[in-house]
Amino acid sequence: MSDIRQQALDYHEFPVPGKTAVCLTKPAETSHDLALAYSPGVAEPVREIAANPENAYRYTNKGNTVAVISNGTAILGLGNLGPLASKPVMEGKALLFKHFANIDSTDIEVTHNTAQEFINTVAAIAGTFGGINLEDIKAPECFVIERELIARCNVPVFHDDQHGTAIVTAAGMINALEIQGKLISDAIFVCMGAGAAAIACMTMLVKCGANRANIYMLDTKGVIHSGRTDLNEYKALFANETDKRTLQDVIKGADVFLGLSGPNVIGAEEVAMMADKPVIFACSNPDPEIKPELAHATRSDLIMGTGRSDYPNQVNNVLCFPFIFRGALDVRASCINDEMKIAAVHAIAELAKEAVPASVLKAYPKVSSLSFGSEYVLPKPMDPRLLPRVARAVAKAAIDSGVATITTLPKYAD
Repeated sequence: MSDIRQQALDYHEFPVPGKTAVCLTKPAETSHDLALAYSPGVAEPVREIAANPENAYRYTNKGNTVAVISNGTAILGLGNLGPLASKPVMEGKALLFKHFANIDSTDIEVTHNTAQEFINTVAAIAGTFGGINLEDIKAPECFVIERELIARCNVPVFHDDQHGTAIVTAAGMINALEIQGKLISDAIFVCMGAGAAAIACMTMLVKCGANRANIYMLDTKGVIHSGRTDLNEYKALFANETDKRTLQDVIKGADVFLGLSGPNVIGAEEVAMMADKPVIFACSNPDPEIKPELAHATRSDLIMGTGRSDYPNQVNNVLCFPFIFRGALDVRASCINDEMKIAAVHAIAELAKEAVPASVLKAYPKVSSLSFGSEYVLPKPMDPRLLPRVARAVAKAAIDSGVATITTLPKYAD
């Protein structure tokens, strides 16, 4: 058993099992406290909420809660291991919500026989919370599940594996292409993988200016092209009019390789075939599509990002999801729309261009300095400015796009 494996198991088991707990926000020391907390006093907010459901935001914790919900069909890179096995990951998301954005989060693991049963279960309990974060649900079911829940729920619903990954990827890609002197509208993209994250990433990049005709997406059968008859409706959106069929066909002269698939799927030969000053984001975890050491040994002019924290340019959705929900909850948004997502993209991208405070460097003792450039295209997760910058941008976009119930921009201290 490796050291990190045992450390991880000990971390989750001791001093008490799990990573989260419930704390009280009101006194419960006297009989009068209990009379207010429960019977008879609790009847008063019950009446107020029955008269006006919006009063739940005044008298309960609803406005600062997010449910992290999974069916365990796509846990990390481990696959379909079932709802209960997903619980450590969902607890982890709850920890991140609390640590980075002071949002109270509850993990919920749902056992079901059909996607519709899952949808019905989540829709039935959604009103308890201020928002719903879907996690580790396999494609293509995840697209249907999110779409139906957005339509049925009156609180924001956000599948983080799709949109969180897409937002951070787009922010890093915009900066990397700028550093390389390339326009996103001209760049040729190769995307290895065609699951939820890949489709969401490429969709977001198109919304940020990428040319759909310049995108080559591959699944296990090769290039997704217009002649294929085996494509679901989501893959079909990226079916390219091309006679190219293999990775080597499409990667020749490509400006960008985005990996959302599995380990070691490209090698030095493919990297050498890319255009001058390429960008490679190899995001498979824990083992990327190509090891950074090999990529850098092959090309000295590339910008490299991975999903790992032990290499520069970590593409990690913790850079966005706590702060997106913070902004959405603070203006009581009814949904998380494209305007809010794109606002988050640009807020994250712009923050990477600013001077890095000493507190961030202290949190990363192995790094002596950080400045905008080939090894720093995204902020670090421990940057305290992410909360005010991203939450503010998201809240403003919600107000401007008409989905906010509260139309006064909250004050966030930088």
